[in-house]
Amino acid sequence: MRIALLGAGRIGSFHARTLSRMPEVAELLVADADPARAEALAGQTGGRAAGEVGRALESGVDAVVIATATAAHAELIGRAAAAGLPVFCEKPIAVDLPGTVRALRQVAAAGTLLQIGFQRRFDAGYLAAREALRSGRLGRVHTIRTVTSDPAPPPAEFLPLSGGLFRDCMVHDFDAVRWLTGREVTEVYARGSAGGAPCFRETGDVDTATALLTLDDGTLVGATATRYNGAGYDVRTELCGERDQWVVGLDDRTPVTSAEPGGPGAPRRPWTGFLERFAGAYRAELAAFVSAVHGARNSPCPGDEGLRALLVAEACELSRRENRPVSTAEVAGRAGLG
Repeated sequence: MRIALLGAGRIGSFHARTLSRMPEVAELLVADADPARAEALAGQTGGRAAGEVGRALESGVDAVVIATATAAHAELIGRAAAAGLPVFCEKPIAVDLPGTVRALRQVAAAGTLLQIGFQRRFDAGYLAAREALRSGRLGRVHTIRTVTSDPAPPPAEFLPLSGGLFRDCMVHDFDAVRWLTGREVTEVYARGSAGGAPCFRETGDVDTATALLTLDDGTLVGATATRYNGAGYDVRTELCGERDQWVVGLDDRTPVTSAEPGGPGAPRRPWTGFLERFAGAYRAELAAFVSAVHGARNSPCPGDEGLRALLVAEACELSRRENRPVSTAEVAGRAGLG
């Protein structure tokens, strides 16, 4: 199998190393807006630099992995679909609903495969928690809590392109909650604050947020996120049931310190970032994509899943700006999806 990797940045570099070690991948072509960066990554991974991104799509490849800047995702998905190529794309499909819908319609018209990069679906802890919840081991789950805390903010120049904290960061939590429970979010109420660096306020973004989500069966979800957690990278999900409570992301590297006498102190090696914390999940999702390209399975995270998670993020952003509860049906209706 010949795969074109589009984007040679941080996540693209990780994917290149993963793909280069897979026996199913006979050749890896690397393309980037910066040809020198593509050349360097190709040299490091035994791949071949493909020059301009568009040229890579015309090189007779069998599949495409998109890890470019977010603004390019939708167009590249459409171009790959038109060429009849299966695509793995890092989230999001686009930073807004119209762009997302257009790309999905192009994929549907072409009848091609699309997998969105929500890597938490492939993490061992999330998989175990999903099985426990779906098997009934927890009993009726009445409350879910999610935490996503970055150790430091992204570069200031990234913020205007990111779509904001809900779309860029918490969308992972929204997808994970949907995937864990098999339920849809019907209403949100979200608040945010920007007490850190001025760049957040200057771009209309927030560095910390909390959202109350209501699922279609009445389950309540409290979702929190921040760009400031100097203790390390912290991603947890708590499933609170009538019979038992399970926590994803609680181990000897979780950057939390117990206030209880005799409780665990700060970890000696806290998680430093998402690539370290979810390394195994990132490798597993690409293995699943290659398997899907071979026809051994369907896409484990098709494009519509990206749309559903984005609807929740859009509802949270609208709720934050207008300081009111917002239903996802309202957001879908505004986008012509009702």
